[in-house]
Amino acid sequence: MAQGDIETFYENGEWKNKREGAGRAFGSGYGTKDEAVAVGRDTAKADKVEHVIKNQDGQIAGKNSYGNDPRNVPG
Repeated sequence: MAQGDIETFYENGEWKNKREGAGRAFGSGYGTKDEAVAVGRDTAKADKVEHVIKNQDGQIAGKNSYGNDPRNVPG
C-alpha cells in the first residue's frame, strides 16, 4: 500500500480502518465489516487514495482506487 492509503481490517475482535503509515486505527469498533468498509471507502474517496479491504483472516478481499492510480496512466 502507498502512503496514505486506507485499509479496512479485523483485529482483536473488531473491524477497524487505518491510514497507511499511521500507528493507530482512525476508526474502530464497527458492528460489521460492511460498516467499516463504508467508512473506509468514503475516506479513501475523499482523500483520492486506494482502499484495501481485508477478510477476517487478513487476506486481501478487494482493492479500490479513488485517484492517482499508476495503473491507469495514459501511455
